[in-house]
Order: sequence, then C-alpha cells, then structure tokens
Amino acid sequence: MNGLPPGFIHTVRETFGHARADTWFKNLQSIISDCERHWNFKAGHPFPNLSYNYAAPAMCSDGSETVLKIGIPNPELRTEIAALRLCNGEGMARLLEADDERGILLLERLHPGTTLVEVAEEDDEKATSIAAGVMRQLWHDLPQQHSFPSTSDWAAGLKKLRARFQGGTGPLPARLVEQAENLFTELTASMSKAVLLHGDLHHENILSAGGGTWLAIDPKGVVGEPEYECGALMRNPIPRLLQWSHPERITQRRLNQLADELGFDRKRLWGWGLAQAVLSAWWELEDKGAGWEYSIGVAEVFARIKV
Repeated sequence: MNGLPPGFIHTVRETFGHARADTWFKNLQSIISDCERHWNFKAGHPFPNLSYNYAAPAMCSDGSETVLKIGIPNPELRTEIAALRLCNGEGMARLLEADDERGILLLERLHPGTTLVEVAEEDDEKATSIAAGVMRQLWHDLPQQHSFPSTSDWAAGLKKLRARFQGGTGPLPARLVEQAENLFTELTASMSKAVLLHGDLHHENILSAGGGTWLAIDPKGVVGEPEYECGALMRNPIPRLLQWSHPERITQRRLNQLADELGFDRKRLWGWGLAQAVLSAWWELEDKGAGWEYSIGVAEVFARIKV
C-alpha cells in the first residue's frame, strides 16, 4: 500500500471491508505486473484523485497511451464494463480490453483530459451545453438480454432509509424525503422509453479529448428515461455549486437550458433533480454515516424553485 493515497485506502476499506480490501491491496502490485506482461505496456504512477478504484496512465510498446483501471471485483464494476462495451466509444472513452472477473479495464486515454469543472468555473452555461452534447451521444438502446440495474432499483434504496430509522428519516428532513419518494413514484410511472444511461454524468466525469471533443468516463450503467441523466449534472460540481452566488438562479437557468437543448419537460427535470439529490444524501449516510449535508442542501435549492 506504499505510495497510495490514505483517503483511497480508507474508502476501499470502508466500502469492501478491511479484510477483503487489505488482501486486494497486498496483491495489487502483482495484478499490475500481470497486466503489463499480458498487454505489453508499462504503468506509470497512479492518478492522485483515486476514489474506489486504482487508475494509472500507461505507455504501450508501440508508443500509444492508455489508462489502467483496477478495482475489487463487484457488480458495479462489471456493469461499468458492460456499459463501456455497449457504447463502444460513442460519447465515452473507449474500452480497449477488460477482465470482468478480475476487475481490470484498459481504457483509451483522453488528452488533454481536463474536466468540465474548469469550464463551469468560467462559464457554466457553456459547460452545461457541452454536457448536453455528450448526453446525446451516449444514450443507447438496450440489448434484449442485460443485467443493468434500473432507476427504479436505485430509488428503492430509500426504503432502506425507512427501515434503518424505524419508519423515520433519521437526520434527513422528513418533508424532503417524502417529496423525493412521491416524485420517484410519479416519474417512474410516467417514464418515456428507457435507454442505457451513464448514471453519474457530472463535471468530473466529462473530460476533454481534443479538437473540441468531450467524452464521459466512469459510467454506472443504469436503465431509465433520458431525463434522469440530468440529475447528477445539476447537483455538481461538488461543493462549488452551493458556494457560488445564487445557486437557485444557476439551477433554474440549467433547468431551462437543458429542457431547451434536449427537448425535455422542465418540470420532469426539476423532479428528477430533487429526488436524486435526496437519494444521493441517503447513499452518503448509508455508506459513510456522514457527508449527506451537501446533497440535502441541493435538494433545498430545488425545493425553493418554482416550476
């Protein structure tokens, strides 16, 4: 584990359990070496912003560049691989090789690779338009047989919140949780055609690929209507959105812009935005026991907007 960011080690341990995580960390260098031999490349130092998975740039023997990503094998990582295969480079970085069972991905490296956060800080309207353009490229029809979760599956996570707090909502405001539950029920029942969504398309998951091209990375792979995709974008970048002046004004402008550029109903976008913000708060509480305040702050912003 030498040289790995302490925060990365902590996150992996908390997510997968200390015993499983420590075994994986112990074997990580051996896995990297196996990948280097098998695919004939040399991995560099890991990227500094690791979260749940190891990722590092790599140089192939022919001089081309790639990204090595390794995670503890789990359903979410397998779903990511399946989503990347289905998109096949349309709207997303291309998956070059993968080992589903070992949680290994070899990905196209994007240059210059700057994130959409940098654009948003200068011109959020431009950043929102870029994100909308990426969305239009990456939505795909579903194959007849697939194992992708649905947005309904994700929404059902709020039932765990109720179970944990004996029917209550714990530290999360009851009125917002109830509103989110109602919105999930209403919007799910009236969804348009379901497609494969990225599922976590925010500013740090959209990278510049040169020549004015922007591509997504790290898809979750979830089935739902296209309008659902806008939720993650509208509560990001974290924590900057709530630090900017007038987040309500910014959110209202984003709602109008995304509705216009993508041909969506503004009220549905608002509903998905509020509901997903509350769900995100629960996920933070469930996974970490803390850190839910930001997403609830975003939900409050949505609640104050008139639609």
